[in-house]
Parts: sequence; C-alpha cells; structure tokens
Amino acid sequence: MYNKVIIIGNLTRDVELRYLPSGSALATIGLASNRRFKKQDGTMGEEVCFVDVKLFGRSAEVANQYLHKGSKVLIEGRLTLESWSDQSGAKRSKHTITAESMQMLDSKSSGESMQNNAEQYGNNAQYNQPQTQNSGGNYGGGNTGAGNYTQNIPEINIDDEEIPF
Repeated sequence: MYNKVIIIGNLTRDVELRYLPSGSALATIGLASNRRFKKQDGTMGEEVCFVDVKLFGRSAEVANQYLHKGSKVLIEGRLTLESWSDQSGAKRSKHTITAESMQMLDSKSSGESMQNNAEQYGNNAQYNQPQTQNSGGNYGGGNTGAGNYTQNIPEINIDDEEIPF
C-alpha cells in the first residue's frame, strides 16, 4: 500500500519554526483546502478541509522565510496519525501531513521577499525526522523527490469551474 498525499491550499496562520535537539528544523503550518461543487438544487456549495502539515530540514527553513498567512502552497507527503493524552487523561488523536516536498504557488510579485527563482524544495533531511509510534510507515520506500518519478500520470479532463482554487 502507498501512503501519498498531494494537497494545494492556503496557509491559515504564519509558519511556526523550531529546532529539534538534533539541530534539524521543524516547521508546522495550517493549511486550508477548498472544494467547490454543484448541489442537487443547482446552487454552488463549498467545503473547506483544514489540516496541519509538518516540514523538516531545509523545507522548514524555506517555508519560514517565504511563506506567511494566506500563501498558496502545494504539499506532497504522507498522512500520519498523532496520538496523545490531554490534561484530563483522555486519549486524543489527529491526522497530519508529513511533507516530503513543497512548492510555493504565489506569484513572485505577491511575495515581497521571494527573491530567487527556485520555488520547489524537497526535504533533504529525512534522516532527522523523529519516528512516531502510531505512524503507518513509509510503504512506498525511499525519498520521493520531484525528479524521481518513473510513472507517467494520465491527464484528467476537468472543467476550470470544478477546480477549487
């Protein structure tokens, strides 16, 4: 089985950057992805999916430098389940995305500090990522960097009105 997530959305808050004891950077972002659809009565409806994303290494530092609340970004990664006990002792859990690559989608003119031409950053510090107990594992194996694809993906015929962004 494969555990692969590709999502495009806008940041719901500014990037939260911290450094792990190993010295590797960890950034957490909130992402909102919209889906527009036609209801049975013919009117247009919209639903929003909110998800937290974790970026490691150079990707985390780049996100902290160039992204801010409202920035549009494409994230490629894997779905992970985080579990913990809250203050009252109740068990809690949530799904997050552990990013393997990030691509900034805002135009260069909209970002004041975007000064270089390279907008796509893979995660080169996978070995520094902490392993979580409840992680489903990386069934696909290895780093799935942007240049490593060997499979052709067929084009999908979609109207522009069906795309949520």
